Amino acid sequence: MTKTNRTLRPRTLQVRGGLTRTQFKETSEALFLNSGYVYDSALEAEQSFDGTLDRMVYSRFKNPTVAMFEARLAAIEGAPACKATATGMAAVHAALLCQVRTGDRVVASRALFGSCQWIVAELLPRYGVTVQFVDGTDLDQWRSALSHPARLVFLESPSNPSLEIIDIRAVADLAHASGAVLVVDNVFATPVLQSPLALGADMVVYSATKHIDGQGRCLGGAVLGSEEFCNDVLGPFLRNTGPTLSPFNAWVLLKSLETLDMRVERACAGALRLAQFLASRSEFSKVLYPGLQSHPQHALALRQMRGFGTLIAFDLKGGKQAAYDLMDKLEVVDISNNLGDSKSLICHPWTTTHQRLSPEDKLAMGITEGFVRLSVGLEDPDDLIDDFALALA
Repeated sequence: MTKTNRTLRPRTLQVRGGLTRTQFKETSEALFLNSGYVYDSALEAEQSFDGTLDRMVYSRFKNPTVAMFEARLAAIEGAPACKATATGMAAVHAALLCQVRTGDRVVASRALFGSCQWIVAELLPRYGVTVQFVDGTDLDQWRSALSHPARLVFLESPSNPSLEIIDIRAVADLAHASGAVLVVDNVFATPVLQSPLALGADMVVYSATKHIDGQGRCLGGAVLGSEEFCNDVLGPFLRNTGPTLSPFNAWVLLKSLETLDMRVERACAGALRLAQFLASRSEFSKVLYPGLQSHPQHALALRQMRGFGTLIAFDLKGGKQAAYDLMDKLEVVDISNNLGDSKSLICHPWTTTHQRLSPEDKLAMGITEGFVRLSVGLEDPDDLIDDFALALA
């Protein structure tokens, strides 16, 4: 571990947080690909399983490389504890399912990623959980929904794909008054741009596949919260259901954390310039980016976030065909449903990420047939602007 009692700043923690060296004193973090561990005696094995000894027993439960990733992400987030998962959706599933029981009530923002929406709207009710959706930007709807007891509140901010900004602190206060805990999906903002726990959230979830890896190489997820929650509530759920992050992926993500702020800040700068260009074009009925003054929650984004993110959304006046024409003509930007990558990626949510939703549900989330989501990468912003200018021409 780093030999200091000082409180280190986030940029240093991205490189040093959670660092544990073996007896070989390696510079780069070690990669432990083993599934199991051995014991010097049968008694040691017994004590390892009954908790008398705190040590590794099986990599589905704990692994040194995964533990370093968890410790580093927790340090960056400012969270007491972190549990890693195999994917972002495994993180969302575990964070919600480990806390609810038959008869519980969940309140969620309507604008959710397609798979998150499926878990809340389709899976939870199968187990007798009552679900109510609200317009996440309307505090009156939150106030009404949370005027009677709830077990859990779930939201994304900024939301996928319509980039709605939700007042996390206000919703946290309403959730706690109703007896609920607040889980925030912070994947679009990343730990660099927003700190939901500091705003009153109880748990934060990430798809580490996105900005945390940031280079399209591997899958991963994470849930962060109190030590009591991560160890006593979430821990047994993960241990016995097995959505385990592989040590290799944990090592890739661990190394990616070292450059997270540099990548996010550079992509944010490019996104702002590109959003300003797109907003000047007549082909779009709207261009959504929290950094534009025209964004409905621009003032809230200024107050709640440390930057405006790497995602842009826009609506083409010509509908689906106009969206397809633009996407097909881009030469630098790739068509992909991923996001948070070093390469700029574009997708059509109506037919891809939110395809299974009904037209009514899509429209309620602000997704039209001409709606497009753009994840801005690390390319020169002038090349991205030229790419769109030529495609639109």
